[in-house]
Amino acid sequence: MTEPRSEQVLRVDAYPTHEVGGYRVRAGKPFPFGANVVPGGVSFSVFSDQATSMTLVLFERGKPEPMAELEFPEEFRTGSVFAMTVFGLDHENIEYGYRADGPYDPVTGHRFDARQILSDPYARLIAGRDVWGVEPDRSRGYQYRSRVCLQDFDWADDTPLRIPAEDLVVYEAHVRGFTRHPSSGVTAPGTFAGLREKIPYLRELGVNCVELLPVFEFDESDNPRSNPETGEKLYDYWGYNTVSFFAPKAGYAATGRYGMQGDEFRTLIKDLHAAGIEVILDVVFNHTAEGNEQGPTISFKGLDNATYYMLTPEGYYFNFSGTGNTVNCNHPVVRNYVLDCLRHWVADYHIDGFRFDLAAILGRSADGTPLPNPPLLELLAYDPVLRHTKLIAEAWDAGGLYEVGNFPAYGRWAEWNGKYRDTVRSFLKGDPGVTGELATRIAGSPDLYSGRGTSASVNFLTAHDGFSLADLVSYNDKHNEANGEGNNDGGNDNASWNCGVEGPTDDPAVNALRERQMKNALAILFTSQGIPMLLSGDEVARTQQGNNNTYCQDNELSWFDWDQVDRNAELLRFTREMIAFRKHHRELRATVHPTGRIRDGLGLPDISWHGERAWQPDWSGDSRLLAVARCGTGDDDVVYVAMNAHWESHDLELPALPGGRSWHLFADTGNEAPYDIRTPGAEQELDNAGKYLIGPRSVVILVGRTNDPETTGTL
Repeated sequence: MTEPRSEQVLRVDAYPTHEVGGYRVRAGKPFPFGANVVPGGVSFSVFSDQATSMTLVLFERGKPEPMAELEFPEEFRTGSVFAMTVFGLDHENIEYGYRADGPYDPVTGHRFDARQILSDPYARLIAGRDVWGVEPDRSRGYQYRSRVCLQDFDWADDTPLRIPAEDLVVYEAHVRGFTRHPSSGVTAPGTFAGLREKIPYLRELGVNCVELLPVFEFDESDNPRSNPETGEKLYDYWGYNTVSFFAPKAGYAATGRYGMQGDEFRTLIKDLHAAGIEVILDVVFNHTAEGNEQGPTISFKGLDNATYYMLTPEGYYFNFSGTGNTVNCNHPVVRNYVLDCLRHWVADYHIDGFRFDLAAILGRSADGTPLPNPPLLELLAYDPVLRHTKLIAEAWDAGGLYEVGNFPAYGRWAEWNGKYRDTVRSFLKGDPGVTGELATRIAGSPDLYSGRGTSASVNFLTAHDGFSLADLVSYNDKHNEANGEGNNDGGNDNASWNCGVEGPTDDPAVNALRERQMKNALAILFTSQGIPMLLSGDEVARTQQGNNNTYCQDNELSWFDWDQVDRNAELLRFTREMIAFRKHHRELRATVHPTGRIRDGLGLPDISWHGERAWQPDWSGDSRLLAVARCGTGDDDVVYVAMNAHWESHDLELPALPGGRSWHLFADTGNEAPYDIRTPGAEQELDNAGKYLIGPRSVVILVGRTNDPETTGTL
């Protein structure tokens, strides 16, 4: 039974000890950082090593002028942390920031300016960018307003799915672009809620992991460019320019204007989990939206510039990110900040993993030198809260550091395998001299990940950065004129091939070849060892009209056109069946690299290579044909994949099968739909068991099994 309040014994820390600016306050707790609701008030805690004073600036929600400015008493400072509890605040209706005073001496790295109001680096919510695309009032000095966030979401019985890495099928998607197109048919296009309505589509496709482009608060309006052809404003569409690392983007929420973006995002995650789909966030710790010397002061620059950024001896910003500044990730304070941030997303949002943009920077020292044992990467690998989350590195940066295969892994990190992408693309084009490396890549890249297992390799052919799959087979050159940079932006080495005509065409032969090339790419991707990643929309031939850098295109160049689900139903069906096939065959998801050793049971090697003649692969420079057979343990099927990038047909001699098995046709991209692919377990037995004619630029997938599919191994 609860006692009357008058008879309760109040906690000591519920009593104010000081009065500042008319507000009752007391010294706050240095930890946790940020603004946290405590009995009777809100505790504010912020770090600055060199600030001489710190002032808390309070606003009534939405009001342009502060309602109070409270300087932290000197006795409220512990070490380099300013902490103060303010009593009597209506925490749901306030916004706040800080003024930090100290030396302004850029040569020594200090850029304090007490005139600036700064965002809290630990703010759980940000106000000011509540609705996507609404131009901010530039006359207001404090654009990104920190808000207090309650943590009262009901997760019910939601728990991490912990899908084994080797079983993942990753789907890279953009929150806004996935449902912003008018054809999406959702009630809140371009939002977390809109994506939630499309969960049935993801389930039917068969993916079990969604990797979301950045969802941390950023300012889509900070791009000053416009489309040179139409004059329309260009945006920071992708969002790789973080303003606040702890706050979900309000403009991605239908309820952002009400400050409910956190709960809307949590609801999406909870429902994805219920559908058996994990959530990985693309996170950007290599740089911030503050840019270089010419960029705005938002938070870190004004709080402790010399701590948070890599600086030259002259006080300028190192630029290993290609965007103006580089976060000083291995500074002890900064690496703890990164750790706190990731813990926050795992504990408070149930995030299943992270993909780190330009992660090679996370292994650099303060002067940019690559570290042999980067403390941040080790810290993240062994942290108990992150222990079962996926960690995926984009193992290169804009400073030329390329660590694919050499990224410090600590037994935990996987990598985007750029060499897989480049090799398979080159093979699909028909380039000579690729067959040998193709074998290495589809076998899980043992040359790169020996000792780490096949799941260290995230295999992909397309991603947000570069051509879509449809454009990869439709354009030889990039066409980025709409970006307003004279077509100088974006990669030039795309290993793409337009199949004879640049861009759209009515030529049925060219379009048929493009369709077949897309199927070839998908067939190779989903039969390779490693974690496959599919770019959203590739399953329905989404085009960016040759633009390979749509970072600023918030329009139909980037959005998922849902009319294509029906228009390109043939490719969508092919993709679904390929994903299902991968799930059906354990040997494609083996965790260790194959060795060619004879397996118990069938008496076949775990992997074997073939050419036109069985057991005789052609590794010569002119070879454009390779076949691989995989065999698991026990009574598993045998999966045979023949890949022909040649422009001519070839007769294949098929390897003989033991144990009453015969070859059954699962897919032949040279066949017209619906005979291009079948449902796993319902493959058609070949009439001529020893031979198969593979068509030009085609992939054939056979299954060696008995005629009773119930005896085959399944996931």
